[in-house]
Amino acid sequence: MARSRATLIGFTAILMWALLAMLTAASGAVPPFQLAAMTFLIGGLLGAVTWPFRKGAVAALRQGLPVWLLGIGGLFGYHFVYFSAIRAAPPVEVSLIAYLWPLFLVVFTAFLPGERVKLHHIIGVLLGLAGAAVIITGGRGVDIFSSFGFGHLLAFACALIWSGYSVLSRRFGEVSTDVVAGFCLLTAVLSAACHVMFETTVWPQDSSQWGAVLCLGLLPVGAAFYTWDYGVKHGDILVLGAASYASPLLSTMVLVAAGFAPFTWPVVMACLLITLGALIAAKDMLFRRKPAT
Repeated sequence: MARSRATLIGFTAILMWALLAMLTAASGAVPPFQLAAMTFLIGGLLGAVTWPFRKGAVAALRQGLPVWLLGIGGLFGYHFVYFSAIRAAPPVEVSLIAYLWPLFLVVFTAFLPGERVKLHHIIGVLLGLAGAAVIITGGRGVDIFSSFGFGHLLAFACALIWSGYSVLSRRFGEVSTDVVAGFCLLTAVLSAACHVMFETTVWPQDSSQWGAVLCLGLLPVGAAFYTWDYGVKHGDILVLGAASYASPLLSTMVLVAAGFAPFTWPVVMACLLITLGALIAAKDMLFRRKPAT
């Protein structure tokens, strides 16, 4: 029962991440570093307010340098690049390309000790890349390099960063979820420092944009990190990994429903190709047989 409950808790992160592209687009013209500072401050405080009420929560922050470098590098690096990509390319295109991360996660895992790259891994990668090509070119069949922009490059970087972060996190499975609040708060500090040095402050222009920033900090850039961390450490990571392949579909549906993306056949085709590619690449995980008893 506890394992099933933890798995359900982890699944809520996938639902919250489906809102990331839409809420980022709805936040207006807030610069990437500033947006990261604002949202990670909210997300960090969301976890930190519980520290005085739980024994050992503050002690969990005493981690080695590798843990902090991985956590801050993953959170700060991914979200700065993601927010920058949303500002440089259409949100639905960024969202779909960035959601190649479940596919890359499977491929990177295949290079871990005891694993190997198989034919279905390669087929999955090719289908995912084909989906990315469809969304970049708009399905027009033109030269992909003529349509490939800086925002698309950043979106690919997002997929690589988050999948790499997720694979490397396996080394620190015993680290308490309480440390995630520390990751968020330090990421907010780093983002604020970069904002002061490199950007001009642009505040949200109305209540809807302020609301989007608040929701970003509370959900996909806040609570989602805590629930995902808890889920993968205490729940069924195979089920959570399989569920993450619904992310491109969910994110695209949210963008279309909110009016930030048109409902067109290239969007549908890219979404299906990326999701199908991820599912094929994860065949071993999805259809793993239970050992005979």
